[in-house]
Amino acid sequence: MNGRGTRAPGTSAERIAASNPAMGRIELRDVAVSFPAGGRERHVALDGVDLVVEPGEVVALIGPNGSGKSTLLRVVAGLLTPDRGRAVLDGHPIEGPDERVGLVFQEPRLLPWRTTEANVAYPLELAGVGKAERRTRVATLLATVGLDGAASQLPSQLSGGMRQRAALARTLALEPEVLLLDEPFSALDELTRERLNLELLAITARTPTTVLLVTHSVQEAIFLADRVIVLSARPGRVVADVRVGLARPRSIGDLDAAVVTTTARLIRAHLGEAAA
Repeated sequence: MNGRGTRAPGTSAERIAASNPAMGRIELRDVAVSFPAGGRERHVALDGVDLVVEPGEVVALIGPNGSGKSTLLRVVAGLLTPDRGRAVLDGHPIEGPDERVGLVFQEPRLLPWRTTEANVAYPLELAGVGKAERRTRVATLLATVGLDGAASQLPSQLSGGMRQRAALARTLALEPEVLLLDEPFSALDELTRERLNLELLAITARTPTTVLLVTHSVQEAIFLADRVIVLSARPGRVVADVRVGLARPRSIGDLDAAVVTTTARLIRAHLGEAAA
């Protein structure tokens, strides 16, 4: 089953492809993942997933609870090995964690004893980046996510939205080709979530990054993504690939466009079928 909206001009992938023809391309073929469920039983989370995400593209995953969305992200991140099928990044098998891939979780997971600046610098320290370069890159990242005034504050002194922005900056520190977002804004209030979605759009417009995100919000999926992938109920399979007919750059006002209503109706119809 496949539902496609009108092709959007100026999508992320089209803007990036000319300068980065291969960087950040994700390919999943017949991917299946299961987990022990007691005795000889296995809990099948994904079964037969086929998905290609082109360089610079923003793709949202949406589906019923338990459809394997987070599991799929962890396969791309190299944290899980499929039972069957192929997971490929830039033409090479994904065989473990890779610094080209950044993952942002629902919880910020900041080190509580480190300041905002030191948290963002942490992956650069591990990578052996020199102190002067670290300082410059961290300052740029904090300005990018609007935290330059909170550099010396500890996580306990930050609001929920600020902690998530710090986590995003930390993930961007190594300039990943692929950014994986596992509902990082789901616990935030509506206004903060909206503001962070706008910041995420601005960041992806400036950097040649492929984005794969999990969300339960149809509106958020449409606002952020070039395509919305609908997964079935467990075990997760791709049941629809819906292209979002909104040009970039985007603004909150775009959510009032007629194409958004049409696309949302199509996605919800597929979600209804997926949950049946």
